[in-house]
Amino acid sequence: MIPASFLKKIHRISIRTQHRVDEVLGGQYHSAFKGRGIEFEEVRPYQMGDDVRTIDWNVTARSGEPYVKLFREERELSVWLLADISASQAWGTQHQSKRDLMAEIGATLAFAAIRNNDKVGLLLFTDEVEKCLLPKKGSQNALRIIRELLFWNPQRTGTNLAAALDRINRTVKRKSILFIMSDFQDQYYEHALRVARKRHDIVPLVIHDRCEEELPKVGLLEWEDAETGERVLIDTLHGPTRRAYAESRQQIAEAREQLFRQMRVEPIQFATGEDLITPLKRFFHHRESRS
Repeated sequence: MIPASFLKKIHRISIRTQHRVDEVLGGQYHSAFKGRGIEFEEVRPYQMGDDVRTIDWNVTARSGEPYVKLFREERELSVWLLADISASQAWGTQHQSKRDLMAEIGATLAFAAIRNNDKVGLLLFTDEVEKCLLPKKGSQNALRIIRELLFWNPQRTGTNLAAALDRINRTVKRKSILFIMSDFQDQYYEHALRVARKRHDIVPLVIHDRCEEELPKVGLLEWEDAETGERVLIDTLHGPTRRAYAESRQQIAEAREQLFRQMRVEPIQFATGEDLITPLKRFFHHRESRS
């Protein structure tokens, strides 16, 4: 039985995200993700202004009158939300954890996809795949996705993005859109990402908190790695320590962005406590104009 407070939170997020989709993102999502292509629908008599390249010469020859082929866009897509629910996602300093932000983003994308008659699936992972919901249509499926994003209790604490991608690579044969929601504080996922990129449309959603970029100035601080449990005592006022930490974070970010550029995938950056609609709108607009 889900507690009433959890149901209220799911309801609040669903109302908020459906409003975003209806008022802001619905049309842009449709334009950004065109579907798998076009398929033949019917033939009809030629009309003035029709493109002569669409003339069906076989039907025209049989009937003695010009006919053209009509096509329709094959809209239905399969969308996968891959969500990193490792222990580091519980971090947040702006009245919002990274996991809560991830749930908001996931809910928004799920409702946008469902509004366009697409199927949406969910894969939750730590250092192993913990939950997998196969793609389905409908608002009830979107609510199930929100519930799992918010309230699934992880059994493990680490991160293994490669394991999540390997599951997709083994089991999802049809081209899909993969929204990967993570802080990407992981290693050794490049090969699995490249394999997935050959078949699927990949969109990395990089989730971070601004306070992760530099150490807070609070003096001696016992720092615990949320995923490994390792503890270390740090002097956060020590200049060289602060610079080494900032440089390390910068190197990780630059290596990640370089990998994305090499693979020609466009990441979207999100920060806790900040607007999530603007980055999504910017991405959809850029993708539409690029298409």
